[in-house]
Amino acid sequence: MMRLRRPSVFAVVLTLAGMAFFVRLGIWQLHRAHEKEILLARFAHATASPVVDFRSLARQPLQQGYPHVRVHGRYVPGRFYLLDDQSHAGRPGVTVYAPFRVDGRSRWLLVDLGFLPREGPYLKLPALPPLKPGPVTLTGLYAPPPPTGLKLGGDALARQDSWPKLTTYIDMQQVTRDLEMSLYPRVLLLDPDPAAAYVRQWTPTFIPPARHYGYAFQWFSFALAALVIFVILHRRKEDGEDDDE
Repeated sequence: MMRLRRPSVFAVVLTLAGMAFFVRLGIWQLHRAHEKEILLARFAHATASPVVDFRSLARQPLQQGYPHVRVHGRYVPGRFYLLDDQSHAGRPGVTVYAPFRVDGRSRWLLVDLGFLPREGPYLKLPALPPLKPGPVTLTGLYAPPPPTGLKLGGDALARQDSWPKLTTYIDMQQVTRDLEMSLYPRVLLLDPDPAAAYVRQWTPTFIPPARHYGYAFQWFSFALAALVIFVILHRRKEDGEDDDE
């Protein structure tokens, strides 16, 4: 039977503190996974939920979720942002955004029109279908903008003088400065339209629950590893065991 040497108080405290820290992180990741599962369920049912008026929604603090909204206004002509390095069904392309003037509001709304593939053997930027002029009513999900990730290269929008403008991330503050107009903090993901040239198959833009479960397993493994290391370092050698082993 394995016997342990009497450990020092410092070793015991350090091991217990480390294990408690790793277990706490693992539990936190489990909670995050549960929250993401709830958001995924909300997202899955959002398009089938009742449509609410965007103006009434914008007047109150927004809770977590993806409201299905209806908004009246008109597109800002000639203004497009192309989010590059996107793909759909194995084809590279861009996601197209357009600013939208909301009736009766001073702020503009950034609208995600959907995905367009690059064209031809040289993968040129696609020709953008014209937007409907004049007043229009849009319906879609009011969702957080895509995560920016690493902002390499600085503000690409400020360096471009012609439209459409190409970027590798959507930063709402940079778009606000570029348009010189205040924007709502979220974007509108337009409802799918079979007649539209754009592909609109929306998925939530956050870390999926499976990855949080993986992180939780990693932290719990670290806690177990700390215990194993403690035992190995304090294992008492049996009588007759070679000291050089």
